[in-house]
Amino acid sequence: MNYNKKLKDFEKKLTKLSAVAVAFSGGVDSTFLLAAAKKINPKKLLAITVSSQFVPEREIEFAKRIARSIGVQHICLDVDILENEEVVRNTLERCYYCKKQMFSLIKETAENLGVKSLVHAVNLDDLKDFRPGLKAAKELGFYSPLVDAKYTKADIRKLSRKLGLETWDKPSQSCLATRIPYHEKITAKNIIMVDKAEFFLQELGFAQVRVRCHGKIARVEVEPGLVDRILNSDIRQKISKEFRKIGFEHTSIDIDGYKTGKMNYEISDNKNPQP
Repeated sequence: MNYNKKLKDFEKKLTKLSAVAVAFSGGVDSTFLLAAAKKINPKKLLAITVSSQFVPEREIEFAKRIARSIGVQHICLDVDILENEEVVRNTLERCYYCKKQMFSLIKETAENLGVKSLVHAVNLDDLKDFRPGLKAAKELGFYSPLVDAKYTKADIRKLSRKLGLETWDKPSQSCLATRIPYHEKITAKNIIMVDKAEFFLQELGFAQVRVRCHGKIARVEVEPGLVDRILNSDIRQKISKEFRKIGFEHTSIDIDGYKTGKMNYEISDNKNPQP
């Protein structure tokens, strides 16, 4: 595949947007989209991040740093997502209500600054999953240039590396709400527990990690190649001790490792993955 041509074709499509606001998380996809948009030098370019309890503060700080490095105007908006009853009820449509609130805020902010072109960084692989949030984005008029360009996650990583973006190999992230099984109420307490537990594991060297919260039980997923390492006696003891301090009475290790969708095996058609 000729990635130079693929990148130039993508930039050509973006030139149609004279003033644009990017829903920016600081992840692999939105960083690539923002950097590509910067290259075409639009009349106005905004990176807008929404900070909520579902996003670790370290990820927000990372997004701020990346936006500065790209050299774009960055706006960070705060929202108390736990005030949204449709979200905390945690039905299969949770992501729709969450994205609707957040993207509505992004849209309002952008339009107040004279920017009407709104884009988000969903890619072609995302369309294979059940993602109610995509419906909210479409309803609010957000354009998906990465989908239009038929970019997969692998494409975006390769192009990000070509552009010299440090995010090219950043582990996949998802909001902390995806750690709570559907139909279990989301609370500030269980979100904080998950955040602390995942940060501890990352500090131990497990970059791609999920701590699934089943009440007082933590189910830990790491990359399949690192399962043997986390099962090491010394590491297990460190995790068990720290997780008890955090509030988990029991900790289990998923011996199959991390894989998108594991919180949804109880759904018969398995089309509703929680990343």
